Amino acid sequence: MTSISSSLAAGSAERSTLEQSAVSKAAWRFIPLLALAYFFNYLDRTSVGFAALTMNRDLGLTATQFGWGAGIMFAGYCVCEVPSNLALYRFGARRWLARIMITWGFFAAATALAVGPKSFYAIRLLLGIGEAGFFPGVIFFLAVWFPANYRTRVLAWFTVSTPLSSLVGGPLSAWLLHMDGTLGLAGWRWMFVVQGLPACILGFLVLKLLTDKPADAKWLTPEERQALQGAFDREGASRRKEKNLGAALKDVRTYILAMISFGFTMGSYGIGIWLPQMLKAHGMSVTQTGWMSSVPYFFATIALLWWAKRVDRRGGPVANLAAGLLIGAIALGVSTYFHHLLPAMAGITLALIGTIAGRTIFYTLPSRFLSGQAAAGGLALINSIGALGGFAGPYLVGYLKDSFGTFSAGMIGLAIVLGITTLLTLSLHAFGRGE
Repeated sequence: MTSISSSLAAGSAERSTLEQSAVSKAAWRFIPLLALAYFFNYLDRTSVGFAALTMNRDLGLTATQFGWGAGIMFAGYCVCEVPSNLALYRFGARRWLARIMITWGFFAAATALAVGPKSFYAIRLLLGIGEAGFFPGVIFFLAVWFPANYRTRVLAWFTVSTPLSSLVGGPLSAWLLHMDGTLGLAGWRWMFVVQGLPACILGFLVLKLLTDKPADAKWLTPEERQALQGAFDREGASRRKEKNLGAALKDVRTYILAMISFGFTMGSYGIGIWLPQMLKAHGMSVTQTGWMSSVPYFFATIALLWWAKRVDRRGGPVANLAAGLLIGAIALGVSTYFHHLLPAMAGITLALIGTIAGRTIFYTLPSRFLSGQAAAGGLALINSIGALGGFAGPYLVGYLKDSFGTFSAGMIGLAIVLGITTLLTLSLHAFGRGE
């Protein structure tokens, strides 16, 4: 009896070693490339806030028009999100993610061709259509490759591109704006070209390096492929998952998650896109604005990685997500009571830590009850509804700024949204998602 137990323990240890080896190889092959791709993806979304420092004057944009243009890309994104992810499920992540990156890189660079409000709106709308499906597509791809007990950390190393793009993007955007007049182009036009075209190059690398599923990975040994598949088999046996899209569409958890995604996306984009102009209102130069705007994202990067590691080890994703959103709501509300820059920036920093870390924790939740086609379509639906927050946040802040003449009104509005989102998150406990 003892020898049998020893044999089983030895087999389990060997399987665990092979599983970890497979996960490590996959992580080193995929995560740096996908994180770099997401870096440029998010950089384009937030750099438009820096472009506004000079672009709004050149194109004759009011605050409301800029908020509309910055957010309208999410309209195209949302409409095409579910069809795009279903196409990814059919044609494979490798080919479809490459297609997405090449088209979004082209349209991101093409924003430099805008000559007025209408052309600005049109190009940003096309950008959203071209980009649709990237983020949920990557989340689906990572769920195919990484078992649940690795997933939060893997998602953290992927989504760390969010704060890093703003950490690096602020100073980079400010430097590119100083290219004003080079070869007859305005600095903001250079910024869109330089920050957009690398996505096209990365798209071809994705086509070469990604593998759709572990069974197709020739760079894993047969034993590693078997151990990795065994981990997914054990995970599937211990948790019932919906596999077809119809079941996902009937599950109330899908829509609660979509509204939570809407809330924290509204908060993070409402802050991030307007942060350069809020700082400029304090009399900062373009260079000072670039460096100061990177400070909240420096702390958000550290907090994101620490928080993800904690959730993987201790569990409780719903409680941690709710905590992050609540911190964001309180910090953002309190920040509006201070007219001095430093305490206001402290509040904004805490708000971004809460929403950015929360985003990483959040995207481990759908794969706990969805798989296969249900995961592809369900994730896309959740993300498409959530992405509307990327339109609503910037527009709300711009509208309230024009209405009340201050950014504080917009920040209070976002704080209320994050408070409601916290309550929605806690409601997941009623559906058994509080583990």
